[in-house]
Amino acid sequence: MLAIISDIHSNIEALQAVLDDIDRRGAEEIYCLGDALGYGPDPGACLDLLMERTRLTLLGNHDFAVLYEPNRFNVGAEAACFWTRRQLEQEPDQQKRSRRWEFLGSLQIKHIIERDDELTGEIVLVHGSPRRPVNEYVFPDDVFTSPGKMQTTFDRFNRLCLVGHSHMPGVFVNTQTPDFYSPEELDEVYPVEAGRKALINVGSVGQPRDGDPRAGYALVEQDAVRFVRVEYDVKATAEKVRKIPELDEFLGSRLLEGR
Repeated sequence: MLAIISDIHSNIEALQAVLDDIDRRGAEEIYCLGDALGYGPDPGACLDLLMERTRLTLLGNHDFAVLYEPNRFNVGAEAACFWTRRQLEQEPDQQKRSRRWEFLGSLQIKHIIERDDELTGEIVLVHGSPRRPVNEYVFPDDVFTSPGKMQTTFDRFNRLCLVGHSHMPGVFVNTQTPDFYSPEELDEVYPVEAGRKALINVGSVGQPRDGDPRAGYALVEQDAVRFVRVEYDVKATAEKVRKIPELDEFLGSRLLEGR
């Protein structure tokens, strides 16, 4: 069983709660689909945990923005990236500082997990989409508004592709016309079917936007993908954000409503 997490966004309370839940469930390996950084108050601590606990972490658009420059970010997101960069640069422990930057600089944009079983087979991991791994969003409405985009997205992988980025968990399936199912519609479990492609958004650990403030992630089981939600101290994270002048207070208050 594999645990797939994404979009931590410097939220150490959410990340620790999810890791504790993963440990209780006995997952063998943990993969992170990116956006360790951005928005939240604890970038260094989150990087340290990801370095320690994940089999692999991918590059997200906020990680890229901290390393290089924000691209088409709103004012609050851009300010958070610059603040995050300063926190990492000002880390007094030189060894820890260097290790974090080396980790960020080594992040891949795509990874493929090869499995022997017929059902799940090859699993493609990216942050955004298989077409544009770092930056492209795939939204539930795309099945209606952009069927061509969805078809070319499905053309880029063979069986399963797991993504984050939009913070909206659910499953896109490639039937005669593309369709999307929320975790609630699936009773939190998507049964993997032989011969059917699925693009699965695992949701967000540190900043959910589906109206549920609980941290979210996914488990890849033998013949299914299970969506998991975990309670954490949302108010503590929101209060940390409020106390940092460089971070927009909205980045904390939105956590309380999962939006």
